[in-house]
Amino acid sequence: MAPRFQDIVEEARLSARALLDYGDSFFNPTVRLGVTGLSRAGKTVFITALIHGLTRGGRFPVFEPFATGRIARARLEPQPDDAVPRFDYENHVRTLIEERHWPASTVDISELRLVIDYQRQNGADRTLTLDIVDYPGEWLLDLPLLNKNYEQWSAESLALSREGPRAKLASPWHAHLATLAAEAHENEQETRNAAKLFTDYLRACRDERFAMSLLPPGRFLMPGNLAGSPALTFAPLDVPADGTAPDGSLWAMMRRRYEAYKDVVVRPFFRDHFARLDRQIVLVDALAAFNAGPDSVRDLEGALAAILGSFRTGRSTIASALFRPRIDRILFAATKADHLHHTSHDRLERFLERMTQRAIEGAQYSGAAVDVVALAAVRATREATVARGRDKLPAITGTPLAGEIVSSERFDGSAEVASFPGDLPDDPAALFAGFKGLTAADAGEADYRFLRFRPPPTEPGQDGAPTLPHIRLDRALQFLIGDKLQ
Repeated sequence: MAPRFQDIVEEARLSARALLDYGDSFFNPTVRLGVTGLSRAGKTVFITALIHGLTRGGRFPVFEPFATGRIARARLEPQPDDAVPRFDYENHVRTLIEERHWPASTVDISELRLVIDYQRQNGADRTLTLDIVDYPGEWLLDLPLLNKNYEQWSAESLALSREGPRAKLASPWHAHLATLAAEAHENEQETRNAAKLFTDYLRACRDERFAMSLLPPGRFLMPGNLAGSPALTFAPLDVPADGTAPDGSLWAMMRRRYEAYKDVVVRPFFRDHFARLDRQIVLVDALAAFNAGPDSVRDLEGALAAILGSFRTGRSTIASALFRPRIDRILFAATKADHLHHTSHDRLERFLERMTQRAIEGAQYSGAAVDVVALAAVRATREATVARGRDKLPAITGTPLAGEIVSSERFDGSAEVASFPGDLPDDPAALFAGFKGLTAADAGEADYRFLRFRPPPTEPGQDGAPTLPHIRLDRALQFLIGDKLQ
């Protein structure tokens, strides 16, 4: 198929922006690190802990340039993009340390610039600029829409909504859909009703009992300043994938607004932010999927496949930097590893490897480096041993969030408890079927029930500043930027 004129224009814009970025980084070496993940995966906490550790002296024994003292200092500087909100690091770290609450979730794109003064292994003094770009993983789920027309997207969305637990959640929207005639005259009120019911269905899918992940369009659940705009007021219709919408029809109206969504929301995100990234970490909350059940696990697998299919991966060369930037390192991180005993961490990593196997193979074939890690950017628990009869079980202790429930006990957010989170199976395939989650059972009957904990009390570091405990945050840093600091 011949490329469309609009696609040619977009590629020209990308090349022009790449030339500009390359010129800037030639004199000021810069890495643009994308941090993403689906809702509640821990993006804000990861960035906050990373910055706090580098600027205030964290404990990073695996991050070689930091552990050996070659990093002289790391400091925040004004970000380069004036039209992008600044990542609110100061308030986030205050919330974590002083209030012992988790910061608010990412709902929009933000940036922060960290400048690292270091000494190369040959003794030369250098500076690396790290531009951290924080954006919701739901936005990545929109990128495949660029290659689909309205009819294709409608057919896929309807087919998905009729599977498993989604079918019941979508029933109010399906009932309204049955009353619509796609070829009838366009009607604003009918369109708004359909968009609202479709959005309600997406929101219900995201509830922790179901924890569905494949929920495009991403902005429907986090509309920001586009709330109520025509670009966010459309929904799928039951129309033939190869059909043609009559002029002035409801179908034509929905199709026009779907295309406007791509033009107003998706393409600018891809061009101005996503296509400029050099490195990427994808945070995955696998434990939420285990809580919900096998349907949620399979849905997460589909979401990750859609996300990973959006990356332009490959070995970084002068030609690619000049004309077609590529992501040359991707780290997949299973977050909240502190909710498991360390004996299950390698099993969590194997599960994530299984989820992303095809994408990893494709990225490695293109020349990109890929890794998988189980981590906790801020460790909220400690490990302990609990006696149960004659048996001693590996447990974790921490302060559950207010409102968390185990059996019939509801926690108030102040009492510390010891809990046995259970062991993950050795074979990752067992986590795709054959167990009960919140989707099909009450909390007391679910096979997995991972509590959510408050941030921990902090301890002062060498300079008196509070340090944030973590699990393998230093390993993540070593993979993502360690080679740039040699």
